[in-house]
Amino acid sequence: MGLKEAVVSVFSKYATFSGRATRSEYWFFYLFNVIMCLGLVAVCAILGAIFKGAAGAVGGYTVGTILYWIYALAAFIPNLAVSVRRLHDTGRSGANLFWMFLPIIGTILLLVYFVTGSNPGDNAYGPEPEK
Repeated sequence: MGLKEAVVSVFSKYATFSGRATRSEYWFFYLFNVIMCLGLVAVCAILGAIFKGAAGAVGGYTVGTILYWIYALAAFIPNLAVSVRRLHDTGRSGANLFWMFLPIIGTILLLVYFVTGSNPGDNAYGPEPEK
């Protein structure tokens, strides 16, 4: 699965927490989020530089920040959903996502879970996804 297919797949299953997600689906969507966030931060900086010194100096940063937060809020639920489906693919409950609240150790543990290979065949969370 490529970047475009992963993004379309995740956004088409906007709030679907059941089922499984392959490693490529999860990581390509993660890459897309990083690119979008960096791009929107750049837009914020560019708009701020354009309006620098003008009466609307704060306005440029505000527009960029609003665009960033609109995307962040729109992608929040799909990000959670694909994370839960990725955990399901490794045979783990979505409740393991709560490890993120444990600083450092939780992040490392989740990273290990997310890079772990898929369970072959069907598991308790559904059939093996197509690659």
